[in-house]
Amino acid sequence: MSTLATGSAPQSSLSEAAAACAPYRELLAHLRDAAVLDSVRSLLGWDQETMMPPAGAELRSDQLAALSSIAHEKHTHPRLGDLLAQCEQDASLKSDPDAQANLRWVRHDYDRATRLPTALVAEMAKTFSQSMDAWKDARAKSDFAAFAPWLSKVVDLNRKKAMCYAGTSASGVDLYDALMEDFEPGMTAAKVDALFAPLRARLVPFIEAIRTSGKHPSDAPLKVKVPVTLQKEFNKFVAASVGFDLSGGRLDVSTHPFSETVGPGDTRMTTRYRDDGVPEALLTTLHESGHSLYEQGLPKREKFGQPLASYISLGIHESQSRMWENMVGRSLAFWKWCAPEMNARLGGAFAQHKPDDLFRAVNAVKPHYIRVESDECTYNLHIMLRFDIERALIAGELAVKDVPAVWNERMRKDLGLEVKEDRIGCLQDVHWSMGAIGYFSTYTLGNLFGAQFWETINRDIPDLDAKITKGEFAPLLDWTREKIHAHGRRYPALDLCQRITGKPLGHEALCNYLERKLKPIYGL
Repeated sequence: MSTLATGSAPQSSLSEAAAACAPYRELLAHLRDAAVLDSVRSLLGWDQETMMPPAGAELRSDQLAALSSIAHEKHTHPRLGDLLAQCEQDASLKSDPDAQANLRWVRHDYDRATRLPTALVAEMAKTFSQSMDAWKDARAKSDFAAFAPWLSKVVDLNRKKAMCYAGTSASGVDLYDALMEDFEPGMTAAKVDALFAPLRARLVPFIEAIRTSGKHPSDAPLKVKVPVTLQKEFNKFVAASVGFDLSGGRLDVSTHPFSETVGPGDTRMTTRYRDDGVPEALLTTLHESGHSLYEQGLPKREKFGQPLASYISLGIHESQSRMWENMVGRSLAFWKWCAPEMNARLGGAFAQHKPDDLFRAVNAVKPHYIRVESDECTYNLHIMLRFDIERALIAGELAVKDVPAVWNERMRKDLGLEVKEDRIGCLQDVHWSMGAIGYFSTYTLGNLFGAQFWETINRDIPDLDAKITKGEFAPLLDWTREKIHAHGRRYPALDLCQRITGKPLGHEALCNYLERKLKPIYGL
């Protein structure tokens, strides 16, 4: 089967020099064809999480393995390497910043992809698909022992992948760093440690001060019962209100909420509902909306397949989701707008709760077993736990069978919680089952990026709270589209942060934001 470029790159988005360079045009067409294959994989993955009948799991793993092999061949085709080398030497492209940004990242991705054997890529796709279904069953039964063999396979395959990336002869190479590069280019475990250590040092005593404050915001607004059918419509309304284009996207239901972009004009997200969990589902929808707004803001229609039409890192991606979930969704300004809308659209179920009641309830700091249901302060301790465990797994310092014991002891030490079931312990997240090791730190990195961006946003839009109170979200979305989304992968994440905020990434903005919001609630 031929894997040469068959599509065409839109000429309108190219500079005169780029349009005149035949190898560059062919390179972009090749990248677009590869992106089409990737989009089919995304669609199959979305379907597996939302619509696929359970009996289809075995065939789906074969489909994903076959498609991953074809896509990998496309991403590693020798012709792509030839075109890339020609473009890198073409003097006419040297002064084209778009072309240079694309070529820089195509080289980065090509060099990494060509280090992975096609057979390994296919094996990972098949195993991870099977592992996800095994995880679902094990989680439902709260049985880590049933999932442990699959996690062992996932860890072994990730080690093999990391060794391919790093080179088996390389000495002193941290294999975990090689895995992190897939999710947060340029980040290393050492850099993460340098960010996490001062963050932890400031959060732990602050959380203890809150615990001993004697203040306990009422959680009554979190328990109001509303039929899920009404919640679904309300969540679509809120997603559309903050800017999510439903004509180019969907909001569905899954066990683990996620956002998946199939391609231009097709961005899908999911949430989950309980009849007594209205604010929880709403904040989850805002979180996934943040991811989806980023994807819808990237220049995909003009540059599909190019690095300039893709997100720069999962940390930056997470900064967008956490910003909409927390900095917007947990603000008093948001609830001043949202509470009346909830009463009008949910049959008056929240009539007895004022915006301030809802604001305090969704900002309560209380250790929780479940990461995605945790408050903003304790959430980051969940991430540090996972980061440390998966680093130890990859390094061979922790056996898979010992994961529950290490997890449970850390939860006891960090959060004072006794984990009685694997379902609410080390089986709660989908990430390891899908092979995503090296991913977890990006959640807290996203909090750090988001808080630093938020400081700058409020300087640039000084009346932002007043706008949010009136349901005017467009100025905020426009700011993110201009400063972040429009650039795609033009700037590395840490450089983008420095460029936007004027400071390197640090822990201070996040801690200041949390303290400024929570101290009044807890009388500190």
